[in-house]
Amino acid sequence: MFSTQSTHKLLAGLSQASQILVQNSENRQLDLASFNEAYLMHTSTSPQYAIIASCDVAAAMMEPPGGTALVEESIAEALDFRRAMRKVDEEWGADWWFKVWGPDYLADDGMALREDWMLRAEDHWHGFGKLAEGFNMLDPIKATIITPGLDVEGHFSDWGIPASILTRYLSEHGIIVEKTGLYSFFIMFTIGITKGRWNTMVTELQQFKDAYDSNQPLWRVMPEFIAKQPRYEKIGLKDLCQQIHDFYAAKDVARLTTEMYLSDMEPAMRPTDAWSKMAHREIERVSIDELEGRITAMLVTPYPPGIPLLIPGERFNATICNYLKFVREFNERFPGFETDVHGLVSEVVDGKKKYYVDCVRQG
Repeated sequence: MFSTQSTHKLLAGLSQASQILVQNSENRQLDLASFNEAYLMHTSTSPQYAIIASCDVAAAMMEPPGGTALVEESIAEALDFRRAMRKVDEEWGADWWFKVWGPDYLADDGMALREDWMLRAEDHWHGFGKLAEGFNMLDPIKATIITPGLDVEGHFSDWGIPASILTRYLSEHGIIVEKTGLYSFFIMFTIGITKGRWNTMVTELQQFKDAYDSNQPLWRVMPEFIAKQPRYEKIGLKDLCQQIHDFYAAKDVARLTTEMYLSDMEPAMRPTDAWSKMAHREIERVSIDELEGRITAMLVTPYPPGIPLLIPGERFNATICNYLKFVREFNERFPGFETDVHGLVSEVVDGKKKYYVDCVRQG
C-alpha cells in the first residue's frame, strides 16, 4: 500500500515537494526494485536539490516522538476550534451563526475516536448519499466553514451570505483562507500552527456577524476593497450579500454546477493530439456563445471548486456553456468577486470584457 503526500501543505516542504509513503501488506511484500524503476521513469535526471532537502526536513519532522506530538497538537487545535464554534452557536440560541462541516457528534474533550470521523451512508450531514461502509473518513485538521444560504440538498433559503464576501472581509482583516466555495470556505490547521490561533478566526466571524446584522456600509468594514471597487461604497454589507444570494438563487447555480460535472463528456480526440494542435498553433479563440460542440485545446477548471471540468480533446456541451455564461454574467454584475475559470481567456474589446476558450481549429 502506498500513498503520495504533498509536504508543502502541512510540513516544511517547498512547493511541488511530495513524499511517497509505503507500507507492506500482511501477506505480500513490496517489490522495491520494480517500484523504484517505476518511480525513476517519472523523475528528472537533474533533480532540484532544495526540494529534496525540504523533503528530508519534512521526514525528520515526522520522526517520533516529536512528529507524533506535532500531529496530535494540530488535531487538538482543530477540535478546540470546532468546539468553540458550537459553543458560540449555542450562546446565540435562535440567532444565526456559521457551522463547521462535519459529523453531528463531537467529543466533549480529547482527541475523539477514529470512528467518529467516518462518513456513513445514513448520515445526513455530508450530503453524499450512499457511501461504501468504512471507506471514507473526514480529516479533522481540515475545517470547512458553512455560511447560511444553501443546504446540503442544494436548496436556497430566503437569505444568505455568499462565502466570497466573507472571505474577502477576512482577507482584509488578516486571515487568508485556503479555498472558497459558494457558501463555504476551507481552512487547515497545519502542523506547527500557533496554539490558540483559531481564536482570531472566531473573533473575526463574530465581528462580521455584527457588521452584517447592522448592515454596516462597505466603506467602513472593507475600506481597502472599496478603494479598488468604489462602486460598492454606499452599499450595506447585508444588502450586497442579499444581491449576490438572490443572483445565485435565480440562476440555481448549485444545481447548474452539479449538472455540469455530471453531464456527458464527449472525447473527440486524444488529449495528446489536442495538445499537439495547441503546440502547432492549429487553434482559434472561440467566444462563449459559440462554444457548444467545439473541441477544447485547454484544460478547463472552474474555481471554485477547483476540479477539472474538461481536458484537451473533449467537446463543450450545452450545460457547460450555460455555466460559462453564468460566470460571464456574474463577473459583469459583481466585479471584485469574480468566479475564476482556468482556461477561460478574457480580453477587453470596445471597453467590454469578452471571454474565449482556445479550441481546436475546425477544418
